Amino acid sequence: MPPSFLMLHGLLLIIAFNTTYTYSLNQEGLHLIQAKSTLTDPTAILSDWNPTDHTPCNWTGITCSHSGYVTSIRLPSASLAGPFPTAFCRLPLLSVLSLPDNSLKSTIPPNISDCRNLTYLDLSANYFEGVIPSTLPDILNLVYVDFQDNSLSGEIPAVFGNFRRLETINLTNNLLNGSFPVALTNVTSLKELVLAYNYFVPGPIPPQLGNLSNVEHMWLSSCGFYGTIPDTFSQLTKLSNLELSYNSLTGPFPDIVFQFRNLYQVELYNNSFSGELPKKGWSNLTALRQIDLSINSFTGTIPVELCKLPLASLGLSDNKLEGLIPESLARSPNLYDLRLFNNSLIGPIPNDLGKVSPLKTLDLSYNKLFGEIPSSLCEQGALVDLVLIGNSLSGELPATLGDCKSLERVRVSKNKFSGEVPAAIWGLPHVYLLDFAENLFSGNLSSINSGGLLNLSSIIISGNSFSGGIPEKIGSLSKLVELFASDNKLTGEIPKSLFKLNHLTTLDLSENDLSGEIPDEIESLKQLNELNLANNKLTGEIPNQIGNLPVLNYLDLSGNSFFGKIPSGLASLMLNKLNLSGNQLSGEIPSVFHKDVYRDSFLGNPELCGGFSPRCVENNQSRSNHNLWLLRFIFVFAGIVLVIGVIWFVFKYNSIKKTNQGVSISKWRSFHKLGFSESEIIHLLNENNVIGSGASGKVYKAILSNGESVAVKKLWQSSLKNEEDGANLNSPKDEFESEVETLGKIRHKNIVRLWCCFKSGNSRLLVYEYMPNGSLGDRLHSTKGRLIDWSMRFKILVDAAEGLLYLHHDCVPPIVHRDVKSNNILLDEDYGARIADFGVAKFINLPNKGSESMSVVAGSRGYIAPEYAYTLRVNEKSDIYSFGVVILELVTGRKPIDPTFDERDLATWVQTTVNQKGRDHVVDDELEYESKDQIYRVLDIGLLCINPLPMNRPSMRTVVNLLQESVVDSKPKPMVNKDGKVTPCFEEDCSDEASLV
Repeated sequence: MPPSFLMLHGLLLIIAFNTTYTYSLNQEGLHLIQAKSTLTDPTAILSDWNPTDHTPCNWTGITCSHSGYVTSIRLPSASLAGPFPTAFCRLPLLSVLSLPDNSLKSTIPPNISDCRNLTYLDLSANYFEGVIPSTLPDILNLVYVDFQDNSLSGEIPAVFGNFRRLETINLTNNLLNGSFPVALTNVTSLKELVLAYNYFVPGPIPPQLGNLSNVEHMWLSSCGFYGTIPDTFSQLTKLSNLELSYNSLTGPFPDIVFQFRNLYQVELYNNSFSGELPKKGWSNLTALRQIDLSINSFTGTIPVELCKLPLASLGLSDNKLEGLIPESLARSPNLYDLRLFNNSLIGPIPNDLGKVSPLKTLDLSYNKLFGEIPSSLCEQGALVDLVLIGNSLSGELPATLGDCKSLERVRVSKNKFSGEVPAAIWGLPHVYLLDFAENLFSGNLSSINSGGLLNLSSIIISGNSFSGGIPEKIGSLSKLVELFASDNKLTGEIPKSLFKLNHLTTLDLSENDLSGEIPDEIESLKQLNELNLANNKLTGEIPNQIGNLPVLNYLDLSGNSFFGKIPSGLASLMLNKLNLSGNQLSGEIPSVFHKDVYRDSFLGNPELCGGFSPRCVENNQSRSNHNLWLLRFIFVFAGIVLVIGVIWFVFKYNSIKKTNQGVSISKWRSFHKLGFSESEIIHLLNENNVIGSGASGKVYKAILSNGESVAVKKLWQSSLKNEEDGANLNSPKDEFESEVETLGKIRHKNIVRLWCCFKSGNSRLLVYEYMPNGSLGDRLHSTKGRLIDWSMRFKILVDAAEGLLYLHHDCVPPIVHRDVKSNNILLDEDYGARIADFGVAKFINLPNKGSESMSVVAGSRGYIAPEYAYTLRVNEKSDIYSFGVVILELVTGRKPIDPTFDERDLATWVQTTVNQKGRDHVVDDELEYESKDQIYRVLDIGLLCINPLPMNRPSMRTVVNLLQESVVDSKPKPMVNKDGKVTPCFEEDCSDEASLV
């Protein structure tokens, strides 16, 4: 047989074998492979979808019937991108299609109805836009539809009333408009109707909703409703959860709600209900376990009949309730959550509260309560949060609190408590916040137990009569972030162990009788932001090491006996507040402090001169002999020439030596094509080029030989460890390097570019693009803020939002910044915004995108989400809260923490003021002549972002969409009705009875 024939025969066998091998996959698998070909799969989650298999039943996300037909596709949080994979609808028995939290985009195609056997369809948290296909009701067996957190627009199709088996429809957080979909009230099979946070045309609640006789959960927050709850709601006999927050409902609270016999939860906060809570009708609500009527205008007393119910949770905060807290509450066996803060309640706390109930949260702050704290609050051993701020409670703290091992937060400030704090409270194992400020407590702090308090991050004891010294063992509280101990009777020296607290950001020991010197070890507090030692008996020289505190911006050492010169190191700080008055300082005031902002910083130091002080006396003798000065000048000039020559020679010698031997630099990573060398960067890192400091190092401006400017961040030698500890990373250095490498790969116009990273000796250097207009915080809260008009502020907001959207939704894995604030939003030459400073950023790798627990709170005061501060758990919703505060900053022009807010922060002040007075009372006066319509819409977006419930905050994708939609003329605009209430309307629908704000 000829060789050519044998070769041809072998080739035919190979082709036949491969053909059979390729087409061994059944038809179900071929459809899936076709769908895969239309998708981008950056995490390779579909890598086992192998065309060489016989069946797809073992592939990731695939479930098959016994006969081998695909019945379910579940690929949540898989980072898949591309259009909707229509090939899925060719699977004849597919009943479940679940693709939430991916990056699918374009539109939901009308031929999705080809998936004729679907019962479950979840496309939530993607990028779908356009209208909802009207063909969906053609899928006759559809039971569950979830399209929340997309960008769907237009009206909900009227044909949706044709669904016959649909039980759940969730369209929350989209851009739907038009009239509220009354057609859905024909779908009597519905159990969950969730349409919150859309842009429906304002109108009353449709009475037809009473036709939904099987509905159990109705979430219609922010749907544009006004008027009252219709009487037809009495027909909703199975309703257990009703949420109507963020609408404009008016009138007295409807009695009809109290007829719901299966009602488990009511949330009607942020409406305009007024009048008294109904006194009767509560006894019919035998299934009621949870009720939240917070943030309304209810008056009168708390109904005794209500408190006799077997409640698990009662929230009546932020109303105008008066009278006593009913004693019957103490007899509720299931009560674990009681929140009545911000009312005008009076009298004692019920004596047996907590005796029979597993009380976990008790917040009675800002009422007019008096008497003592009941000793039974933690009798069931479950109490976690005890918050009683701003009452007139008195007596001693019960000793039983010291036995309450479950306690995490104790806040009893602004009362009249006296005596000593029980010693056991100082040793509770889980407590992270102790707030005893502004009471009459006495005794000393020696009971602080170094064996307990493992999680303590805040001690607030200002405004009491604590005496004695600060115990040396306070240095063992390794997670301490804040220590407020001003206005007490503390004596002795400041213990050196205090300066071992690497996470300390605030140290306030003012108004005491402390003596001695400030230890040089203070320079170890690299994260210290505020240092207040005013009005003590401290002496000695001010340590120059204070100038090594990289993020210090508040320094008050006034009213002591410090002497000597003002240390030169202070000139390197970027201080918003400096007060050295009332000491015995001498010498010249450094030129950096010759500014109006420091005019009163040096009063009461008669030996100081320079700046605003005329006391510098020139040497008359030196002025009298001009010839001698001329001779000296000649000698000095000659000496300078000689020194310059020597320096030049040494410099050239070292340059040649480095060229021959190699510079002692180990290159870490270059992320872009660079036009400069590491050696050039090193030579530009001097104190004259410092432009700021961060939590982990100094920042320098380096002007390169090619004329380009870069920003160089030089990390402290211990910063890596400190940052990891602070962020709860506790990871080895290679993990940190991996994260830096990942950040270096980021390519987004709204995130500061990291040019390169490298090591030089013990230093780690990060080289970023230079942002000539500094930070948003500096621009907004300085005299330069007047230069930022609304159009510029809005542009900055959109830019920053798009940067965060990229981090949350486009990075794999997603990145939570954890320190979003105006000072970390930098501005380029055109005022384009960039997100910066990833020193405490955290990768979220959890499969279900849940929150992750941290060891300490990272972030900045006023920006930290309440659940993060309370629970130390973080996810992307924490960033959204912080970004909401940034929105409020730009709208109000105010800082997140301001003395005029009293004990509140910006978020609380804005919410309270808007609810009580309206939106015009919070807008920055500098924006008086700007577009109020758009400003109000942006303000509303900010209020959505700071929602106290993380689940109710929009995603970053939704925030960007809302900001972009706020410039569209057809969006809702506020109007003022005859009764003075603010409700939304469309410009074309605003009647003569209302005027646009």
